[in-house]
Amino acid sequence: MKLSVPGVRRISAIPGIPAISARVALPVGLALAGLVAATAPSATAAPVTSLRPVQSASAAVLAAPDIPLANVKAHLTQFSSIAAANGGNRAHGRAGYLASVNYVKGKLDAAGFTTTVQQFTSSGATGYNLIADWPGGDPNQVLMSGSHLDSVTSGAGINDNGSGSAAILETALAVSRAQLQPAKHLRFAWWGAEELGLVGSRYYVNNLPTADRAKISGYLNFDMIGSPNAGYFVYDDDPTIEQTFKDYYAGLGVSTEIETEGDGRSDHAPFKNVGVPVGGLFSGADYIKTAAQAQKWGGTSGQAFDRCYHSSCDSTANINDTALDRNSDAVAHAVWTLSAASVPPPTGTVYENLTDVTIPDNGAAVTSSVTVSGRTGGAPLVRVDVDIKHTWRGDVVIDLVGPSGTAYRLKNSSSSDSADNVIATYTVNTPTETANGVWRLRVQDVAAQDTGYINSWRLTF
Repeated sequence: MKLSVPGVRRISAIPGIPAISARVALPVGLALAGLVAATAPSATAAPVTSLRPVQSASAAVLAAPDIPLANVKAHLTQFSSIAAANGGNRAHGRAGYLASVNYVKGKLDAAGFTTTVQQFTSSGATGYNLIADWPGGDPNQVLMSGSHLDSVTSGAGINDNGSGSAAILETALAVSRAQLQPAKHLRFAWWGAEELGLVGSRYYVNNLPTADRAKISGYLNFDMIGSPNAGYFVYDDDPTIEQTFKDYYAGLGVSTEIETEGDGRSDHAPFKNVGVPVGGLFSGADYIKTAAQAQKWGGTSGQAFDRCYHSSCDSTANINDTALDRNSDAVAHAVWTLSAASVPPPTGTVYENLTDVTIPDNGAAVTSSVTVSGRTGGAPLVRVDVDIKHTWRGDVVIDLVGPSGTAYRLKNSSSSDSADNVIATYTVNTPTETANGVWRLRVQDVAAQDTGYINSWRLTF
């Protein structure tokens, strides 16, 4: 995160790059801990080749994968090694910054992204922005996520901002692993010279043709998301983006606050200044954590969120793993949700349960099961079609529970979603599950007065 804003000398114009326009309405999350499942009648569902059609949803929901913390931290280790080999930092104009660009670019190129390195000049040195585009999606609707990749000269910059850079890199790689087919075009960016005054992101925005700016409906910024004395701050600039992040954390039972410490001090500012809707996450820098915040989030009151902010001790030891893990998953959640990823037609073997299961009003969770047998190997990606009848679908929370007992959240509750029924399709990454075994749809009504039942559901491999 930057401190000052010196001028920038532009050396060339860049060609227009497509951007975004449509917004997505999102579910509102609610924390649910310790669900007690009341097991309802289950069908031992044999594979079926002729399916009873499930009503198609107006908008299918594609669940984001879990972003492995180990992978994110492996990128941080690489950034640390790069800094150590290049004078102890990854600052603008230094060899460590260009080596960082090359590391990220190599990962993205291998994953099937189209990458572009954009050059600019600041303080007499050449700077670089790295832009990565995922094939497909509407070229007139681009969802963009960005982080600054440079550090200050005094240290390796692992929290500021290796944390954001590593999280969006691993999210981009998750897009590739899932072969995501979003409705919107996805673009990721790693900015140069942020620490000198948002230089790289300003250069990008200022050289983007007006017509292309008008296409951008969302820029997501991630600057310092692993602070050791972490807070959970959400930008309040665009209501839809803000609510997306709030919903995610509500689903974890984690309270958030509006981000004020770094408002206007990071790379979302150039986008916001030209009318692009922006949002993002932040875990705190040199402001002091209050007693109320320590009560809410843990950590130590009376200390800075990051005591190593802009210092040589901003190393791999300067990371809160819990905050980095939660925030990385929130990045993926926002990318998957806001890109309105399309769900392909079901293919492969389908297992279906048609038995009605009553959902108690404001009561314990119930399950409906299918038993899968005769298959070999794992189930890294499954499709779940759900048909639930309910008079206020906002009351309903849905999980898929794999044979291992791991629960995968499909839908959170929403106090404002008063429509009837949940008829939707979810595609879920389940990389550690075996195909064979009992799979359960777990449903709970978490508010009083409205009732419903599981009408049917089906699982497709």
